[in-house]
Amino acid sequence: MPIRVQNDLPVREILERENIFVMDEYRATHQDIRPIRIGLLNLMPLKEDTELQILRSLSNTPLQVDVVFIHVSSHEAKNTATSHINQFYVPFSAIRNQYFDGLIITGAPVELLKFEEVDYWEELKEIMEWSNTHVTSTFHICWGAQAALYYHYGLDKTELPKKLFGVFRHQVKNRRIPLVRGFDDVFMMPHSRHTTVPRDSIAGHPALTILAESEEAGVFLAIAEDGKKIFVMGHPEYDRMTLHQEYMRDRGKRSDVELPANYYPENDAQKKPLLTWRAQANNLYTNWLNYYVYQVTPYELEGTPF
Repeated sequence: MPIRVQNDLPVREILERENIFVMDEYRATHQDIRPIRIGLLNLMPLKEDTELQILRSLSNTPLQVDVVFIHVSSHEAKNTATSHINQFYVPFSAIRNQYFDGLIITGAPVELLKFEEVDYWEELKEIMEWSNTHVTSTFHICWGAQAALYYHYGLDKTELPKKLFGVFRHQVKNRRIPLVRGFDDVFMMPHSRHTTVPRDSIAGHPALTILAESEEAGVFLAIAEDGKKIFVMGHPEYDRMTLHQEYMRDRGKRSDVELPANYYPENDAQKKPLLTWRAQANNLYTNWLNYYVYQVTPYELEGTPF
C-alpha cells in the first residue's frame, strides 16, 4: 500500500524509481479508507536523506501511511534549504492540537552535549510530553531514544571511549513481544554514535523491557508501556552507503578515523559495502505499524484520549 506525501516532495521521484507506491494528495483524498497518520520529527541535519530513508522503511506495510514532516521552531537548520523546510514541514505549534497514530523522533548529531545544552531541548520536551496524550505509539531513534529515556524515565546517557561505528551482531531477547516477531535469533544492525544508555540502567527500570542487544553495541531495542514507546538505539533506516558517507565525511576532517566495523568486504573501503540489515529493519517498521499503531489506534483520532 502507498505512502502519502506532498505532490512535489523531491524524494518522491527516487521512491517511484524504486517501485515504491507513492500516492499524491489528490488521489489520497479519494480513498475510502482512513490512512495511518504518522508524524516524523526530523532532527537530522540532512533532512532529505532522512526523509528518503524513513519513507523507504515505512513503505513495506500493507497499510496506507500518511506522513507529516515536523520541525522544531527553536533551531535553525543549516544543512537543508529554508525553502524546503517551509514547503514540506510544519512547526510543532501547527499540529499540537492534533492527534497522530504514530510519531517517529529521529536521531541528531548533538549527543556529546548535555541534553539541557541542546538549543531545542525545551521544545523537544514539550513534544515528548505531548506524545503521551496525542500519539498512539512513538518510535524513537538513536539520540532521539536517548533523549526520551532521559525525559520519560530519568536515564542519562554516558560517553563511550570511542565512537561506536559499524554494523554489529545482535540477539533477540524476548520473542513473546510482537515487535520482534519474524526476527532471526541473530541479526545485524548499524550503529553510529558517541554515547550510550547503560544496559544496567535500562534493565533495572521496571517500565522498560529489552528486546534485542549486542555484546559490542549494547542495547539495540527496548519497549515501554505496552508499545506506546519504542526505543531503537541504532539506525535500522540506514541505506547501504550511509556509513560510507559518514566515514568519508569524517576522514575529510581528520586522518585517524577508524573504518566502520563489519561493513566493507575485507575491510577495504574501496569495495561496495554489504547490506546485511535490510530485511530485519523492514520487519521492525512493519511490526511497529501493525501491532502498535494499526491494531491499537481508534478509527476516529480527534478527541481520543490515549
